[in-house]
Amino acid sequence: MNLGKIPTKTASLDPDREALIDVPNDRRITYGELDQRVKRLANGLIDQFNVVKGDRVAVLSKNSIEYMEVYFACARIGLIIQPLNWRLGVPELSRILNDGEPNVLVHADEYTDTVEQLEFKKAGVNKLSYGPESDGSYETVLANSTDSEPASSALVGGDDPVMILYTGGTTGESKGALHTHKSVYIGMMNQTVAERILPTDIYMLTGQMFHIPIALAINYMAHGCPLVLINFEARLALEVIQKERVSAFLGITTMLNWMMAVEDFKDFDLSSLRNIQYGGGPMPHSVVKAALAAFPCTIIQGYGQTEGMTMSFLSQEDHIRALKGDHPERLASCGREGFVTSIKLVDSEGNLVPKDGATPGEILVQSEANMIGYWRRPDLTAETIRDGWLWTGDIAFWDEEGYIFIVDRAK
Repeated sequence: MNLGKIPTKTASLDPDREALIDVPNDRRITYGELDQRVKRLANGLIDQFNVVKGDRVAVLSKNSIEYMEVYFACARIGLIIQPLNWRLGVPELSRILNDGEPNVLVHADEYTDTVEQLEFKKAGVNKLSYGPESDGSYETVLANSTDSEPASSALVGGDDPVMILYTGGTTGESKGALHTHKSVYIGMMNQTVAERILPTDIYMLTGQMFHIPIALAINYMAHGCPLVLINFEARLALEVIQKERVSAFLGITTMLNWMMAVEDFKDFDLSSLRNIQYGGGPMPHSVVKAALAAFPCTIIQGYGQTEGMTMSFLSQEDHIRALKGDHPERLASCGREGFVTSIKLVDSEGNLVPKDGATPGEILVQSEANMIGYWRRPDLTAETIRDGWLWTGDIAFWDEEGYIFIVDRAK
């Protein structure tokens, strides 16, 4: 599968269906319009900047329509997108940028000053900016291109690299996890089964596109769903759910607490919500109880890493059963392995630990959704992926039914 062609299917079936609703910039775009712009950008990158399959394109921006266009355009013609975390300082951004050595850097106008301060080791990096205060270079590329299908798109997909997602660097210097069209697609399949995605869903992206939430967003678009882009604020999220009839979104415990703490929370019409996925760790029993009472929908937890997408899930039914007294302790777990994921816990010698609810071991994950390795770090790749298993560095124990309880980090 070529991830860059995801907009094409809905564009051919229902071109007027809304694809992206960009709340911060007050813009909306249909699948038909999106597909045309993606093809124009893809052709422009090839014709005007002479990029070839495997070249990198970096992006420095908050969530926007253009950001998603870059994702799809790069994927379509075999380029590797290198999203940059706009929260980082100039020195770290420069280090990550030079790690990927992109041919093109696309950025929003609010980061023009930051881009001017970046140190480029590679000469001749082309810079494209967009936004009302930009130089218009991004739109110029599209205006001077055609919306015909790039010939090279037929040769892209499967095991071709598509994105470098950088880890948070919680245990040292951040590393670039290299994912392929296939690994992202398999990760999307895992999410589809767990979240029970419907073509009628409207998904609100609360996370940023420089990290794993982008895969969740692309998955909903693969089902033809509209994607609502916001930069999270509690009241804004509630307003958007009500106005756009959002049915699903990803949050963390603090986000849900902030939303429920909004003074007139009960006055918002949240009846369109169908499911909320949360991550970043287990949700306390009290918050689960409050959230299920406050939001008219189910809740699911996903555990994952940059290296392996989402790997295990605490299901909607698990939450409900726990509140009814059936294994309430499992709310402290990250659930069980996903649909396309195999998980095992091993000791320091690599031996499987028993499912006794007590013996700790490192979580190992085998899945085609795993990264193929760290960008330009074969040494770390060899340490992390052994015999097809991803060593996560998370220490946990599991109970007799395979529910996993994380207790520590090994690295």
